[in-house]
Amino acid sequence: MSVLRSRPVLRWLVPATAAVAVIGGGAAIGTFAAEAEPSLPPRTAAQLLVDLQTSRLEGLSGTVVQRADLGLPPLVGLVPGNELTTLLTGTHTLRVWYSGPDQQRVALMDTLGEQDIIRNGRDLWTWQSRSNTATHRTLGGDAGAGKPAPEPAASLPATPQQAADLALDAIDPSTEVSVGRSATVAGRDAYELVLQPRDKDSLVHQLRIAIDAEQHVPLRFEVLAKGSDRPAFEVAFTQVDYRRPDADQFRFNPPPGVTVDEEKAQRPTGKPGHVKPTGDPQVRAVGDGWTTVLVGRLDGADVGRKPATKPAAPPAGAGPDLDMSKLLGGLPAVSGDWGSGRLLTSKLFSVLLTDDGRVLAGAVTPERLYQAARG
Repeated sequence: MSVLRSRPVLRWLVPATAAVAVIGGGAAIGTFAAEAEPSLPPRTAAQLLVDLQTSRLEGLSGTVVQRADLGLPPLVGLVPGNELTTLLTGTHTLRVWYSGPDQQRVALMDTLGEQDIIRNGRDLWTWQSRSNTATHRTLGGDAGAGKPAPEPAASLPATPQQAADLALDAIDPSTEVSVGRSATVAGRDAYELVLQPRDKDSLVHQLRIAIDAEQHVPLRFEVLAKGSDRPAFEVAFTQVDYRRPDADQFRFNPPPGVTVDEEKAQRPTGKPGHVKPTGDPQVRAVGDGWTTVLVGRLDGADVGRKPATKPAAPPAGAGPDLDMSKLLGGLPAVSGDWGSGRLLTSKLFSVLLTDDGRVLAGAVTPERLYQAARG
């Protein structure tokens, strides 16, 4: 089956690893409002997988709510004004429109303003209301053909479909697949597909995908951490309409005063669905499946030593008042036969920054990171 491809763990983990420099406090959230469990004809996990693969969606529009409570340490204030911090915590609302693989739009509406990504044939537009700036890219003949537009900030899945596509790549012998309880999501009856890692060192307890019983479209995606019955991350439709949106939704009309940046198209490399953690040869993967650990190095001086000179500029995307020494100093010190360093833990991932400049990250327990650090 085409879903039996490489795992999504690294693709989820790379943005999380980058968040070491943009750590924010976790916001308390609740699950989406529960509705009465509908009575549906029984279907096996294999049948639900076939449903997802063979569904033919002509059009869709709706409202999506994304919620994250990753349990990050309370280091608020060290990275003022950084947008990735807000994306890793709290609640965010998006509007989505879909009219085939070449016409899509995602609008993130938040306290930061509105961010739009619009795909209309070979034209790809992004726009941010706060700065009133737009980026336009003309896709090549086969560049991005049939592929969805990226989600805002490209850090977390923007829709249940994007999340489900990543999750299905995880299905292999290391994953137990079952059928959960039926549910009602956005007023639609849905089956629930459950993916559960077999490796006990994974911090992920379950992935739950609610699938529309008639349209076979993912309506809700949840990630549960070990020891918790509430999602650490979830993205779900609160309203959905399967009629094809009007073509005007995919035409970008620049607002007055907008600054437009024209970008050259870049031909993608590698096969869709395959994980490439980074182009840096210094980054490698240790292990496989749900307990894969990424191992890389930080640029510059050792983590455990005070730099001799002040950096010329803060890291890209960081606030002007970012103080790395305070950031690292706020993390607990750890040591063992692998060396010493600082440890960042959350509900779904752990990051180890060693004093000799290594970075190890994974959706795993700290013990698994220490094991990888010995290698």
